[in-house]
Amino acid sequence: MIHHVQVACPVDGEAAARAFYAGLLGWAELPKPPLLAARGGCWFAVPGGGEVHVGVEQDFRPALKAHPAFVVDVGALAGALEAAGWPVTWADPAEIPGRARFHTVDGSGNRVEFLDG
Repeated sequence: MIHHVQVACPVDGEAAARAFYAGLLGWAELPKPPLLAARGGCWFAVPGGGEVHVGVEQDFRPALKAHPAFVVDVGALAGALEAAGWPVTWADPAEIPGRARFHTVDGSGNRVEFLDG
C-alpha cells in the first residue's frame, strides 16, 4: 500500500492545488504537522486510502510525463472536469485492455491519471 504521493506546485500555488484536489475532486484537506506546515504546501486524503501531498518547489516546472494515477468512476469524473473547463484526454483503450482511463492536469499543470476500478 502506498501512503502518499507528492506532486509539486510553485510558490503560492496552494490555492490552485486546493481548487483542484478539494474543489473539483472533493478530497478532504488534511492538516500538516506544524514543522512541515511552515514549508507551505497542502495535503489531501484520497478516497479509498492514501494521500496526495502538494509541496512548494522554488524552481517549479510541472510534471508532464510522470504522474500519480487514481481509481475512480472515470465517466462521472471526466464529465465533472469537462463541465468545469478542465482538459480530459482519454487514453487509447488498446493500451490497457478493459481499463478506461484518462489524463488531466492539476492546478499547477502536473499530469494526473484516473482509471476505472
